[in-house]
Amino acid sequence: MQEYTLAEVAAHNTKDDLWIVVDDKVYDLSKFSNFHPGGLPPLKWVAGKDATEEFYGLHRANILKKPKYQRLQIGVVAGKGRKANSDDDVTPVTPYGESLGFWRRKSPYYKPTHHRFRSALKKILSKIVTPYVNDWDAEGKLPSKKILRDLGRTGILPCFVAHEENAPRLFRKWGVELPGGIRPEDFDSFHALILAEEIRVATDGCYGVTDGMIAGIGIGLPPILKFGSDEMIERVVPDVIRGEKCICLAITEPYAGSDVAKIRTTGTAAPGGWRVDGVKKWITNGVYADYFTTLVRTKKHGMCMLLVERDEDEMEVQTRLIKTSYSTCAGTAYVTFTNAFVPERNVVGKLGRGFYQVMQNFNFERFGMICGGNRHARMVVEQCFLWASQRKVFGKSLISQPLIRFKLAQMVAEVESVHSWLEDLCYQMTQMSESEIHQYLSGTIALLKYKQTRAATVVSDNACQIFGGRALTRTGMGSIVEKFQKSFKFMAILGGSEEIMADFAIRQASKRARSDGLARL
Repeated sequence: MQEYTLAEVAAHNTKDDLWIVVDDKVYDLSKFSNFHPGGLPPLKWVAGKDATEEFYGLHRANILKKPKYQRLQIGVVAGKGRKANSDDDVTPVTPYGESLGFWRRKSPYYKPTHHRFRSALKKILSKIVTPYVNDWDAEGKLPSKKILRDLGRTGILPCFVAHEENAPRLFRKWGVELPGGIRPEDFDSFHALILAEEIRVATDGCYGVTDGMIAGIGIGLPPILKFGSDEMIERVVPDVIRGEKCICLAITEPYAGSDVAKIRTTGTAAPGGWRVDGVKKWITNGVYADYFTTLVRTKKHGMCMLLVERDEDEMEVQTRLIKTSYSTCAGTAYVTFTNAFVPERNVVGKLGRGFYQVMQNFNFERFGMICGGNRHARMVVEQCFLWASQRKVFGKSLISQPLIRFKLAQMVAEVESVHSWLEDLCYQMTQMSESEIHQYLSGTIALLKYKQTRAATVVSDNACQIFGGRALTRTGMGSIVEKFQKSFKFMAILGGSEEIMADFAIRQASKRARSDGLARL
């Protein structure tokens, strides 16, 4: 790389001949100046100068890693070449940017398989997801089949439906290799935690993109794996975990949210199967789905779970995109079933067991929401630390202000409290069978979900105050914070609202106390 002295850089200080220095790297912006999103004036003020401080007061560091900006680099500052060219010499550490088990490198929970798994995920996702997420988010579209195939090919997609008990069968049966060379029998709840965290990081705060990629399989496929016939599993599961087809869970309706028992979509017995009529609303991935794992009400059997397949002429199953506040990438849909035929082979499990089947997956759905939600909040904490450290006001960095440090402390305390509780929960899950998890941990999972969304509220409020107007701007320094404002409340509603989660947790605790013998005051 060509070396230039600062005096040489200083000679290029006009509109048509404009060089600057950022982090000891020399950039020629002569042709770029006319296309600079911020206009020419900001560039004229730093023309021929070291603009590092000004640059990081306006931009996120990762913008310089984009190919179109890397091409603008023409050299390095003389005598600074090694520093300017060595992004990997020292890995920067942001306080609390990673959980304590990884940041401090000491933990009673994480094994070598967990570290290998995380490293492999980072490498894979940084290539097939991260470079494109902001474009997908801005366009509101997800190239679902391509990205799903990539996630399936690398072994990531099936990890979203793997638990300790089913991982060996799930991976070995269809020849899936786990990232990092992890053996199927070693896959546990900590791997699931890591997966949920890394997919959030890879999508750069674009919650809707994350849901567009993995939410459907995460909640739509488990009922098939747990209760479907061998024939159904062989027919449906391989294509879904390889990303060839998309599945979603269709339960919620305009008339029924948390009160699942009030659904109105009907299943009527017909020759060779069933006819389904009704509507479902807020169905994540519904726009993309080939399969709809659907809860219906029948006259004879009560609640039943049926696997509805999208028909070729799209008359029996129609989906309409719902524009939510976070992103249309999630493919959230209003689904209309009009006399949709479901063959007998597509009955999921036993007739009349639909409500039970729905309840069986809630714990793992909520667990995943806690893992991803808290990592998303941690990303915001990290952004606030970085911004407060580099932003200068009245000649001093923001972080030198006691009030800012207090807000950061509040955020960190909330996120780390949730994560410590989450790690303990993961450990409990690794020591229990699935039936024991449902028996002993349902209330704990619900309460932790409540706590996580309350913590996210604190993080959201404080981040807005720290970033100011940038927290409300879609692009630039505050983009992750702005996205968080539009998405963190989703988790306070989906999978069970905060109030219902808190109430359910205490009811479960009271029930357990009565069965064990309640102590007296």
